[in-house]
Amino acid sequence: MMRIGLAGLGRIGDFHARTLVSLDTVDSVVLADLDAARADALAAELGAASVATPQALAEAGIDALVIAAPTPAHPALLSLAAAAGLAVFCEKPVALDLPTLDAVIAETAAAGILVQVGFQRRLDPGYRAAREAVASGAVGDVLVLRAATHDPAPPPEAYIAASGGIFRDLHIHDLDAIRFVTGREIVEVYADGAVRQAAWFARHDDVDVAAAVLRLDNGTLAIVSGTRHDPLGYDVRLEVFGTADSIAVGVDARSPYRSVEPNASPPPEPGYANFLDRFGAAYRAELEQFVERVRDGGPSPCTLADARAALATALAADRSRAEHRPVRVEEVELGGAA
Repeated sequence: MMRIGLAGLGRIGDFHARTLVSLDTVDSVVLADLDAARADALAAELGAASVATPQALAEAGIDALVIAAPTPAHPALLSLAAAAGLAVFCEKPVALDLPTLDAVIAETAAAGILVQVGFQRRLDPGYRAAREAVASGAVGDVLVLRAATHDPAPPPEAYIAASGGIFRDLHIHDLDAIRFVTGREIVEVYADGAVRQAAWFARHDDVDVAAAVLRLDNGTLAIVSGTRHDPLGYDVRLEVFGTADSIAVGVDARSPYRSVEPNASPPPEPGYANFLDRFGAAYRAELEQFVERVRDGGPSPCTLADARAALATALAADRSRAEHRPVRVEEVELGGAA
């Protein structure tokens, strides 16, 4: 039985808190948020404990730390975990630039702690089935992939201002999922974006519509597209086209799109409302797996090296959008990027 600390109680933090208190393998949960009143209120509701600051978590006798605070706080909280020798689960992205992430990697490696990164699609049954289909050869040689992520509506402007932009925030999941499913590295990106609905995105050098063409290390191509506006709901898909089969993740009765072919039926159920509606089971599974790793040992199912690969690709996409040219990922890795 374990005592788990949780830093950050926004939408995903609230979900993680409810998951942790429901796990049979977790004895107690300690919550912290910069809004101490929010931490106290949620702790009272869930029968958990609360402390005044995230820093106080390390002094609360916890066995592991879950980080669900805003991205800019992640590096400092990982340093806190390293100094205390605590295993840590950290939401994506771990950092917004490579030098900061590399410092985190060095510090946590020196401390010898387990770090698991929250790319929850790796625990989704559809993505895992796609990975197995590729790895087993069931789809044959992969020719091209298509990944799409559509938010039903943009997050608040304050969130976007600190998010790092659409590729580091929204599409970093797609970038990790493509690596996870194919087992290949992304080596080049050609990306673009536009502000189509919410003019305030431009104030943050961000876009609400994006597209990118990726080249993998074996020559396979992948297409990524996304929007911050989808009138039918939260739409996340990955399609894999091979020489032996064509498969799709995220196409089911609640997929938020409709066919206009003459004989097509309307969608049988309402679309997914948001990311928790679509991936709730995967978010729960990744925390179950984290607790299991802390308790029993074993390697991280999603490492800081995985986080670095996705971040480097996202940074290459940012540079490509800004400079209107293809960008090799190694260019970002060797030259650094803010």
